[in-house]
Amino acid sequence: MSIVMASAFAAGFSLPGSVLRAVGGVLADKFGAHSVTWWGLWVAWICLFILSYPATDFVIHTIDGTETLHISMPLAGFVALTFVLGGVLAFGMASTFKYVADDFPTNMGVVTGVVGLAGGLGGFLLPILFGVLLDLLKIRSSCFMLLYGVVWVSLILIYISEIKRASILGVARQ
Repeated sequence: MSIVMASAFAAGFSLPGSVLRAVGGVLADKFGAHSVTWWGLWVAWICLFILSYPATDFVIHTIDGTETLHISMPLAGFVALTFVLGGVLAFGMASTFKYVADDFPTNMGVVTGVVGLAGGLGGFLLPILFGVLLDLLKIRSSCFMLLYGVVWVSLILIYISEIKRASILGVARQ
């Protein structure tokens, strides 16, 4: 695809992230930060699982010879899934800041700054990791594989800390 088309798809991913962040804030206020984050991560996990599967050809040896099965993501499906992914990640950003307001009401400035710092570092380091991963694996969907792993770890951590109410960093929850 051309660079113009690729940039249009990138805008199609970031546009819902900008617009729907306010909607995610309303949802986090109405349903709670945990619920919005939990269900948003599950939707992101499903989208990333589908997006991380590379185009594949299966050769099946049958009685009558060989049959070839081709599996790949059509362009329209890719655009739709990345739009959904951008939306649920926007909901997740909003619910993260709702977590900050709920858990650290007296230190919101400092904690919001640390959360913003982590987001900025992630925005700087993840593209570098994507490039390294693409060079190593030679698979175009490797960036979605990395994000799938990040979301999977996030789901595990939110399950342990919010649903099981277990301490992750050694500090007992109230």
